[in-house]
Amino acid sequence: MSGDPLREILKGKVIIVGVGNPLCGDDGLGPLLVGRLARRFRHLCIDAGDTLERHLGRIVRENPDTVLLVDAVHLGSAPGGHALLEPGELEEVGFSTHRLPLKMQLEELKQRVGSRIFLLAVQPRRLELGKRVCGEVKRSLRRLEKRITKAMAAA
Repeated sequence: MSGDPLREILKGKVIIVGVGNPLCGDDGLGPLLVGRLARRFRHLCIDAGDTLERHLGRIVRENPDTVLLVDAVHLGSAPGGHALLEPGELEEVGFSTHRLPLKMQLEELKQRVGSRIFLLAVQPRRLELGKRVCGEVKRSLRRLEKRITKAMAAA
């Protein structure tokens, strides 16, 4: 066992989906991380912006073994803190910033694709329009990028 849960789940055909609005501070962390990962894993990365529902068909067509969504979620931790969650665990954490509830979208995706689905939830500091991603979240994203890259290379 590697000790890194990301390494344990990122096996087989993996689709990584960044969710969030890049114009709203830390809410843009999902698309930011996916953009960085796309330099190495272009065909496996989707920037869904703040409309995950528009990308469900593409994810289903890709028929992945694992879907990893990356999004800003209020976890009650320090900014940049993160957790790897399964869809059923979303009730236990705070709210997200989506038009349609993220839990509903993940349940729909699970029904349609039949893949293992995980959410890499990162605690935001600020979600105001016109703000940039804060330093704590940027540092966390760089660490997560390295972990995901290492896990994907080992798969």
